[in-house]
Amino acid sequence: MSNGFYEFFCPVKVVAGDAALEHIPFELGNLGSKKPLLVTDKGVRGAGLIEPVVAACEAGGVEVPLIFDDVPPDSSVEVVREIAQLYLNEQCDALIAVGGGSVIDTCKGANILVSEGGLDLSRFSGAGILKKPLKPFLVVPTTSGTGSEVTAVAVIADRAKGVKLPFSSGYLLPNAAILDPRMTLTLPPHITAATAMDAMTHAIEAYTCLARNPLSEAYAAAAVKKIAVNLPKVLEDGSDRQARLELAQASTMAGIAFSNSMVGLVHALGHALGAVCHIPHGVCMNLFLPYVLEYNLEKGTIREALGELLLPLAGAEVYAATPADSRAEKTVEVIRTLRDELYTACKLPRTLRETGKVEKAQLTRIADVALDDGSIIFNPAEASLEEVQALLERAW
Repeated sequence: MSNGFYEFFCPVKVVAGDAALEHIPFELGNLGSKKPLLVTDKGVRGAGLIEPVVAACEAGGVEVPLIFDDVPPDSSVEVVREIAQLYLNEQCDALIAVGGGSVIDTCKGANILVSEGGLDLSRFSGAGILKKPLKPFLVVPTTSGTGSEVTAVAVIADRAKGVKLPFSSGYLLPNAAILDPRMTLTLPPHITAATAMDAMTHAIEAYTCLARNPLSEAYAAAAVKKIAVNLPKVLEDGSDRQARLELAQASTMAGIAFSNSMVGLVHALGHALGAVCHIPHGVCMNLFLPYVLEYNLEKGTIREALGELLLPLAGAEVYAATPADSRAEKTVEVIRTLRDELYTACKLPRTLRETGKVEKAQLTRIADVALDDGSIIFNPAEASLEEVQALLERAW
């Protein structure tokens, strides 16, 4: 912990396990809901993941949810308005988000409008604008990476103005997160790996960044261990339900951790690379993670914390066999080895060049955008434009 004071907040109920979906009617009943609106995207519906949710509602006596399945990869205020209008026209009384980060953020935005009234979402952009609880809201994640089901933030694009609107409030948190391994069984290896490394980065940055605290460290370390142990199992056998559930739980735990301790330069660079080159977030996290850890280590800011992570990451034998003053470097080595394995298994890029989508001339622009990203504030070491550019050259 970097200071003597901290806050830790996570009021989201987590329902996890093989029969988690079947608990949805009970959760809706507790919230007084009888007519939910289910929000998802075409990919999730096409993968057959909506049917078990609908079946669970029917079996529990809940009216079959009205379904909106047209959420795009990037949330937009136009889609949020469309969902809110549908919710109001059909007199729904709850929202169920079934999908990844974009679906969940879109649903958070729609919940603001149906709860607060009006169609101007930008009025609520920023931190602490919302002053009262929103409508009942459940989240069923279909990826194991973003942790959005337990984060009090959302980012939604306003395409007309060419900006992304940030929202931050404890009232954005869902009432419950439903973690069921059936919802991630169809994820292909590449997306499984990328989203898992997103969660891994959440956990590692939560453990090493400036706002870390004893509670966030506990969640983060446990998440690192679950990912290190279960990601190889899932890539070997995508139908391993227990390993899938462990990754889902790890993603949620990492989300709880970084929501309370923040993230750093890996995310600043990842946000910038995604904005400039339109590369998926999980790919960016996997790509930048070791380079940023080495940078922070060279600055002398994370040696003890990074060394501690060797135990959950590599296990007791490796930890015990590594001298205490070398454990931080060994942690980075293990992460690099994992990335090599992921590249062999599913071609997850380890460098900017391997993405095939980044031109070297874009590095200056990426560095500029990264320096303006709020995540960099919590990085344990300061970074100048020249230092960020040098880091990008190393990642090239």
